[in-house]
Amino acid sequence: MSFGRAFCVVLAANVVTVQAKAETLADALVGAYNHSGLIEQNRALLRAADEDVAAAVSVLKPVLSWSAEVTQNFGSSRFSNNAAFRSENDDLTVGANLTAELLLYDFGASKFRVEAAKETVLATREVLRNVEQQVMLAAVGAFFGVLEASEFVALRQNNLRLLTQELRAAKDRFEVGEVTRTDVALAEAQLAQARSGLAGAEGDLLRAIEEYRNAVGRTPGNLRQPPRLPNVGSDVRTAKALAVRQHPRILAAQFRTKAADLLVNASTADLNPRISLQGVARVSRDLNSAARGNTASVGVIANQTIYQGGRLSSGIRANMAQRDAQRAELHVVKHDLQQAVGDAYATLLSARAQLEASEGQIRAARIAFQGVREEATLGARTTLDVLDAEQSLLDAETNQVTARANLYVAAYTVLASTGRLTAKDLRLPVQLYDPAAYYNLVKDGPAKKSEQGKKLDRVLRALQKD
Repeated sequence: MSFGRAFCVVLAANVVTVQAKAETLADALVGAYNHSGLIEQNRALLRAADEDVAAAVSVLKPVLSWSAEVTQNFGSSRFSNNAAFRSENDDLTVGANLTAELLLYDFGASKFRVEAAKETVLATREVLRNVEQQVMLAAVGAFFGVLEASEFVALRQNNLRLLTQELRAAKDRFEVGEVTRTDVALAEAQLAQARSGLAGAEGDLLRAIEEYRNAVGRTPGNLRQPPRLPNVGSDVRTAKALAVRQHPRILAAQFRTKAADLLVNASTADLNPRISLQGVARVSRDLNSAARGNTASVGVIANQTIYQGGRLSSGIRANMAQRDAQRAELHVVKHDLQQAVGDAYATLLSARAQLEASEGQIRAARIAFQGVREEATLGARTTLDVLDAEQSLLDAETNQVTARANLYVAAYTVLASTGRLTAKDLRLPVQLYDPAAYYNLVKDGPAKKSEQGKKLDRVLRALQKD
């Protein structure tokens, strides 16, 4: 089987699949939401950030630990020069300690770190929301990519049929002496070019199908053109204000900035003393004698690092630098979002104008093609004139297809630039992910054997199955 025939077989198989089921843009977006590994990855990262809160909170809770030891003592003791006052020390002792410790006061260092971890969780939630937007926008691009490529194939196939007819007509007219061999050669060359263009369009369609499969998780069905554009408004200034107020990127940057401020406070508080309550219970036994001991103690302990080679001061300066970096990022993100909104609206207006212009271009090109072809049958036009008119009509139709696809992608890009391209905003029929559900289970650091810990284990097993 030749490469060309094999290519056609593959394309036909895809076309059969495409025609098997009608599919809307909403179907594609639902598929992308449920299929995306990128969303799953960032959900897992969010759960890891949730656990950081539990770890920070655990510092404020009692710490209960145990230790055990087995000690063999060797040696002797002499109380005078008289050997009678000499004793051998050869005993085997076992002991166990139970220690409980509770942080009473550390000038807010631990609480600052808990609040910083919470701000990081909020930032990570916004990162997840932004990733969801990226997944939705990629699905939109893949959907209209398949639509555009499919229409290109149809246009190329129709163009090939028309040029085949023109070649047949040119040969008939050559037989009766109305045209020269040059006219026939021109028609043959144009037909060969059309075949090449069709092969390229078919290859583009196969690539678009692969992109769709990657974005949505399945081969596209018979895609339907969306009935209308999403409502994006027309006021660029209002859209920019909306973006800098609610876009997940700006919110994530704000939360990270708050977290950085809190970490500066925490590292500064680390310079102060820590006050803890400690209780110790000890049981010991001497296996070589009947000696045994049971002791317990409770006390308040205060400790402070006096000098550690400048480590604490360096930590403060590092956190201050991180805070400054986050503030700078907030500035950059704000202006990037404003530019993104402006760019999206500019692309939208351009695509709308191109689509309107292409409609008039198609009408004029179709009238011109029909007129030139009629005039050619009367001998008033050459074969080259007919071929040029046909090419102009094909170009106009191609421009319209591209402009329509660009218009829809630009409209959804406007939604993404203002933070409104999520499954919730689009009201997709999917099971929405609750970013607070896992956090509420782990924020207090539940013990593994507690009821909350068992519930958490069930959630984790369900996640692993998914």
